[in-house]
Amino acid sequence: MLDWSSFLLKRKHLDEISWEDFHQLPLTEKANYFVQNNGRPYHVLIAQQFERESLDKLCDLATRIRRIAKSKAGMDFLSLLLKHKRAMLDFTQPSSRTFLSFYAACQILGIRPAEVRNSSTSSEMKGESRMDTMRTFSSYFDLLIMRTPEQNLAEKTAWMLSNTERPVPIINAGSGKDQHPTQALLDVYTLQRSFERRGGIEGKHIVFCGDLARGRTVRSLAKLLTHYPNVRITFAAPGALQIGTDILAQLDSAGLPYELTADFKSTIPEADAIYMTRIQDEWDTEGDTPAKFNLEEYSFSADDLKRLPQQAVIMHPLPRRTEIDPACDNDPRAVYWRQMRNGMWIRSALIATIFVRDNEITNYYMMNIK
Repeated sequence: MLDWSSFLLKRKHLDEISWEDFHQLPLTEKANYFVQNNGRPYHVLIAQQFERESLDKLCDLATRIRRIAKSKAGMDFLSLLLKHKRAMLDFTQPSSRTFLSFYAACQILGIRPAEVRNSSTSSEMKGESRMDTMRTFSSYFDLLIMRTPEQNLAEKTAWMLSNTERPVPIINAGSGKDQHPTQALLDVYTLQRSFERRGGIEGKHIVFCGDLARGRTVRSLAKLLTHYPNVRITFAAPGALQIGTDILAQLDSAGLPYELTADFKSTIPEADAIYMTRIQDEWDTEGDTPAKFNLEEYSFSADDLKRLPQQAVIMHPLPRRTEIDPACDNDPRAVYWRQMRNGMWIRSALIATIFVRDNEITNYYMMNIK
């Protein structure tokens, strides 16, 4: 989301450009097509569309929603905000946390959600194209939330619907191997909450560990971290799973310092946050030769807690396998369960902002909670 002073000059419309030309644009230029006239996001597709100002606003709004929701009166207020809206959750890739947090976010705001979890239950089994399916959804619903293994499908859907008589907002809930912008939002919110008494995210050392080549959560979060001064990043992974050069180019462009290493254990004593990821072998194709490395070297054990600074945090987008020992779960530095719950609050804030209900929430908060 662009800041108010610049978006009027940069904002563009998806019905003014062909799909072929739009598809070829750099991500930073694509971001200019996803903003409403009021400066709020319309489509939420890529991490590049968020600036520091919009991140702070969304995090503040998520906290207000979280605090309002603690009372019955507060929940009653929230549940009426978007009672007249309907949302389709089109999740054709397996998901638990992302699906449920979006579903819960819709319920909090009074939106009536529907779902498709498998394209085999739709007319696509009869030969209908994905674009026709999306246009069908837009005829019945006011918001489409998409999770798909297909690269660029969310972007193409946004472009296609913007060239019809019934455009509706699209939220990318995970697209191919590339982007997961709302996971990055909840990760930033978790970091902000974790460091709110330590000066915020600025100046912190974030260590990413695991399958960084295919982990779309890492790709999106790394971009958002460029908006926080003096952050430094360490990418700890075996060579075959190290972060991609496209992400490093973005960090170079932003002037954010980073280090690549294969020695994860050596990073633990100097970390403010450790972001663990699992091996994403669902992206393996037939004939792939699995990379040879010792999984224990890229796992966090109960013994590692002894070397982790007392004010540091351990994060994970989940699901996990063996990369975090369950014996760590009750340590106060293990925030991945809070991180998961934060997804419900930040996604509520995002949807409320898209539908221009953020000011109503803030006014209620100031009058009844603060």
